[in-house]
Amino acid sequence: MDKIQALLKAPKGQTNAFGKYKYRSCEDIVEAVKPILTARGLSLNISDEVVILGDRFYVKATASVLGGKQSDEWVVHSAVGWAREAADKKGMDVSQITGAASSYARKYALNGLFAIDDTKDADTHEAAHEPAEQMDYKVKYSPSIDAISSGIASGDLSTAAEEWYTLPKHAQEGLWVSTKAGGAFSTAERATMKTSEFRQAYYGDEK
Repeated sequence: MDKIQALLKAPKGQTNAFGKYKYRSCEDIVEAVKPILTARGLSLNISDEVVILGDRFYVKATASVLGGKQSDEWVVHSAVGWAREAADKKGMDVSQITGAASSYARKYALNGLFAIDDTKDADTHEAAHEPAEQMDYKVKYSPSIDAISSGIASGDLSTAAEEWYTLPKHAQEGLWVSTKAGGAFSTAERATMKTSEFRQAYYGDEK
């Protein structure tokens, strides 16, 4: 896999007209890696499934490099990517919402499989409404975001605080901005997260 990752050059072949930036799609990665895999007798398989966590729907995508023939294939390496379906999206029907989440999940699975850094990329639908990095954080850490919001709503600050304080610092900074700027938490949720009770729920009495 190290050799494949080193050889892979996946260009950013898409342009977001709204944000005026280049980004690579799932298809861009697949087209770039296919010749490299074929030359080594390998193939790529991508599948996804819908998973319900709490009251939200997530798409879990699995990208795998396979060796052998169809009748006797084995997994050389695999990676998983997750994306949460939006509760509502203007101008998109249910199938389009699921399709957008699937594209996100598959792209993140491929990123993990081939060691591609796309922290500044965003899907064309999402980028028109939210800053790219904020959307990446919200997708990548969506299970933690849900756990924090649910914990605050139910009064389970211990769970919420543990999820928050174990996030990487850069993720905390990206998710902390206002929802208008692409952040993950409401004003009321952030007010709770600023309290000493919230901090103590994770760190305990620091005196």
